Amino acid sequence: MSNDFARSGWRRVAAPAILAWARAARGTAEQAVQASTEAWRCGGTWFVGLDALPNDPSGAVGGAAFPWAEAGLDPVALHPAQLSVVRAGYPQPSPAETEAAFRYRLTRDAAHLDGLIAEGAGKRRRIAEPHRWILGMALNAADDTAAPLTLWEGSHLIMQARLRAALADVPPQDWGQADITDAYQSARKEVFATCRRITLPGRVGEAVVLHRLCLHGVAPWQDGATADPPGRMVAYFRPLMDSVTDWLDHA
Repeated sequence: MSNDFARSGWRRVAAPAILAWARAARGTAEQAVQASTEAWRCGGTWFVGLDALPNDPSGAVGGAAFPWAEAGLDPVALHPAQLSVVRAGYPQPSPAETEAAFRYRLTRDAAHLDGLIAEGAGKRRRIAEPHRWILGMALNAADDTAAPLTLWEGSHLIMQARLRAALADVPPQDWGQADITDAYQSARKEVFATCRRITLPGRVGEAVVLHRLCLHGVAPWQDGATADPPGRMVAYFRPLMDSVTDWLDHA
């Protein structure tokens, strides 16, 4: 892990192999979105697209190999990529979202830590999916203000320290079932108060790699911004680690 990545929690790389992969994936991705019966969320402005891209376990799609070396990642078995598509007007109120949740989406980009699941009426959180890393690759052209990815630099360091402290008295084999809601919410407040928020617009031919514990979200679509149809489209990969202890203990 480079010193810059260890400090900031993200890196962006550009390479011909990344561009080739994105170009090969775009047509397949557009077909997958059009053929899907999944409902668009946030008032019809966001297609979540989990496991929507039919890449193979090596990440190859449309005859293009996955750019492992260019992204600086070791090859692992990959799930079908998420196809996150956002359209003009994002976000809009949704019946599935409370007023407070919608306000958080507007003012804090719905900032979150991947891998947590909220359960029950109280939305208590636990670590359910210990991702290895998060990789996003833009598949089409979009303006910088067309709902770009946002993140809080260095937030992974705060999240790791606070969650470790919260689980200090819990047997490691039980970490995945422990309620970490209070620690997570407290850490999130600390991140907002101390970490720099940046935007990372997607550009075809570039890959963005996030530390798995980095707090991130999506900014609202700004008036006048445009993107190629069907909207600002990014393929995301989040392969799993072997355990929650690996997820929390490793750098």
